[in-house]
Amino acid sequence: MNQILIQFTNGITYAGLLFMIASGFTLIFGVMRVINMSHGAFYILGAFIAYTIQKQTGNWLSAIIVGSVTVAATAFIVRLLVSRVKGALPQTVLTLGIAMMIGDLCLYIWGGLPRTVGEPIFTQNPVPFAGLTYPTFRFFVLGLACVVGGGMWYMLQRTQLGRILRAGTDNRSMTSALGINIDRIFTLVFIMTGFITGMSGAVGGTYIAFGPGSDFVILTYALVVVIMGGMGSIAGSALGALIVGIVDSFGRAYVHEVAIFLLMGTLIIVLAFRPQGLLGREE
Repeated sequence: MNQILIQFTNGITYAGLLFMIASGFTLIFGVMRVINMSHGAFYILGAFIAYTIQKQTGNWLSAIIVGSVTVAATAFIVRLLVSRVKGALPQTVLTLGIAMMIGDLCLYIWGGLPRTVGEPIFTQNPVPFAGLTYPTFRFFVLGLACVVGGGMWYMLQRTQLGRILRAGTDNRSMTSALGINIDRIFTLVFIMTGFITGMSGAVGGTYIAFGPGSDFVILTYALVVVIMGGMGSIAGSALGALIVGIVDSFGRAYVHEVAIFLLMGTLIIVLAFRPQGLLGREE
């Protein structure tokens, strides 16, 4: 029974990381209708930058900040490139090409061995849980995900920026006619999601090894989460991340050979009954 509880907790804490990764992805799609295929590359770039800073300074917090800011700056450059390309398919192919470039650049600079970011001092002591000990850092990740999710919900539902974003999503031309520079707002959103994804890479890389190829694995999981939850829905991303995290945790623990089969099978079942995702809106 303790092992089942541990796996369930593993799934929930892993869901926190998946939510942070997927929330930026679904926000970009929901606001800008851009499928950013470089999202996984943003994750490993943030992880590698944090790894380098933490190794040189020994300061985990500085590593997280520098990694997040670097990815935010990269997202700004990607936004400038995407804004010059019209059409969903060309934009998707462009971001896919950028993902491959970032992946090769990381391979050239850091090599092909898997790496992890050093754990911060304040989470190095495990906590008693279910008669065993459990890594404190995983609970920290879950708490951070709750803060990020609450902040995004407040921004979208309770601020002027959120109202502009929702208006721009529903009717971009009308919003622009009111004198609002919607392109500048969209750029701000791209930078913000880059920051969150970079932070997710730095935090996730602290307890999950990363390296060449991790970007497309992370991208796949992010796609599963947002499609299952509903494209453009932050609450849907949270629900999708929770389901994916628990299914993946139990699958890898008890039926490792068919873990991916179970995960994709769950996605197929959801889409069979809710083609728009669990909390997605019908177009």
